[in-house]
Amino acid sequence: MADTIEYTSSGKPHPYHLVRPSVWPMVGSIAAGVLAMLMVLFMHNGDMTLLGTKVGVWGPLLGLVGVVAVMFFWWKDVVFEAVTEKVHTDVVKIGFRFGMMLFIASEVMFFVAFFWGFIGAALYPHGGVWPPEGVHTINPFDLPFLMTMILLLSGCTVTWAHHEIIEGRTSEAVKALAVTVGLGAVFLCFQAYEYAHAPFGFKDGIFPSAFFMATGFHGFHVLVGTLFLAVCLFRTMKGHFKPESHFGFEAAAWYWHFVDVVWLFLFVAVYYWGGGSAEHHEVHGLI
Repeated sequence: MADTIEYTSSGKPHPYHLVRPSVWPMVGSIAAGVLAMLMVLFMHNGDMTLLGTKVGVWGPLLGLVGVVAVMFFWWKDVVFEAVTEKVHTDVVKIGFRFGMMLFIASEVMFFVAFFWGFIGAALYPHGGVWPPEGVHTINPFDLPFLMTMILLLSGCTVTWAHHEIIEGRTSEAVKALAVTVGLGAVFLCFQAYEYAHAPFGFKDGIFPSAFFMATGFHGFHVLVGTLFLAVCLFRTMKGHFKPESHFGFEAAAWYWHFVDVVWLFLFVAVYYWGGGSAEHHEVHGLI
């Protein structure tokens, strides 16, 4: 394969990248399907068994490991194409940009479904009361507000990293990305703490189920975005990104800003508006 151009069977140069057959799309689909299936089974039956063996939470964790493994090996191939084979021409990057836009648009539809379910249940509650009687919701200005500040700060630091890459200051970009990855990890720790101390369980009714599905799905996206940015941090340290060519980082930044915006909607719709009046909040909060 040439350094800067590829050739068709006729030998004529062209600016497109003819991708080699890859197993990762198929393996990734299988891993995602297994993760989804095991998550559904776990949510409906926490003591689920497969082939006579009790699986519990280890089933979804195994599916998650499979998804993360596919991400690692697939991204490794893409980095090889970009850095070693140098086949990501300007025309190829146009396709990348449209592909990333369509991917984020599809993710928006996922969250629209969750918001639709939660808001629909809140506007037309069973029994005429929302939140349902007996449900103590989480004070939005307790731990959720701190988590909001963490994500907003991470949006600032990823923009800082982008600016440093454009200016060619690699060392500063590394610092900014390291802070962003750290903030993503801190957010996930706080969310795990929130779940562990929530005043309701997943099966306690429509409010808890909708709450955990919407915020949990977002938490999964924060995990993926944090891994995405961690890969970008490693690549920045290796000098892969140049001021004139760094779409791998731009895609991660787009994704991270999308995650930030979704959380703002979650904070307003689920924690604040959907959480009801103050008497429904847990008295002592979470922190």
